[in-house]
Amino acid sequence: MAVATEYKTNLKPVWCPGCGDFGVLAAFTQAFSALGLRKENIVIVTGIGCSSRIAGYLNVYGFNSIHGRTLPIATGVKIANPHLTVIAAGGDGDAYSIGIGHIPHAARRNIDITYLVMDNEIYGLTKGQQSPTSPLGIYSSSTPLGTYERPLNTLEMLLSFNATFVAQAFSGDTKHLVELIIKAIKHKGFSFINCISPCPTYRGGMQIFKDIRAKLRYLDEEERDVSEKELAYRIARTKDYIPIGVIYQEEVDEYERVLEALREKSGAKKEIGLEEVLSTFIA
Repeated sequence: MAVATEYKTNLKPVWCPGCGDFGVLAAFTQAFSALGLRKENIVIVTGIGCSSRIAGYLNVYGFNSIHGRTLPIATGVKIANPHLTVIAAGGDGDAYSIGIGHIPHAARRNIDITYLVMDNEIYGLTKGQQSPTSPLGIYSSSTPLGTYERPLNTLEMLLSFNATFVAQAFSGDTKHLVELIIKAIKHKGFSFINCISPCPTYRGGMQIFKDIRAKLRYLDEEERDVSEKELAYRIARTKDYIPIGVIYQEEVDEYERVLEALREKSGAKKEIGLEEVLSTFIA
């Protein structure tokens, strides 16, 4: 079994000092090691932004896709080879702005991939503009008078899309994040983790970590029915604290199993050799 450091490349991350994404990188390597995953059986697909650089720092198959198209490419990889562990990753801009149209379809299909969004509530790569999750009233380079657009409630959004695994994490607690990533990868179906990953450069300095920690409440999955959706909605909508942990989970056949059943029903062959394909074009 590979140790955590073997899942990292020799590239030095160019993230700003204190960036929450360092915690996510560490958590991925530790989770892969704990699960005993072979490096050649892991694929990480990313989009554009600070967080999407993570594909270059993980010593697994990586695909740095175009802006906002992380999920359709990850879906294609998983359908092409269902035996792979497929991870999709990106930031709140890549996921909830240009890429938001792909989320409901990946969720409703229940494709067996893990989607982790590093949410720093700002556009970090382009120097600190308002993002879809920026809180009301904060000052940014694009909102010098303060934000006036209400932020998305991404947890509530994913619940409404019928995602079968919805969780929230904090990159400042690597140990807990590792546990959530392991649960997400083990879950058969679409797993979504909104990871609060602070940007101290454009969102409040290092104080932002202390402010977030003061509001965290860790959810105990053993004390409640995680498949109770109304309760999950109440947790997602709360403004009294920041919920951390598995918010909702249900067991539904993943997309790959549904496709396999359709193939069997139609009589289609699982594999077709190259010669057989060419023979259909050559008399």
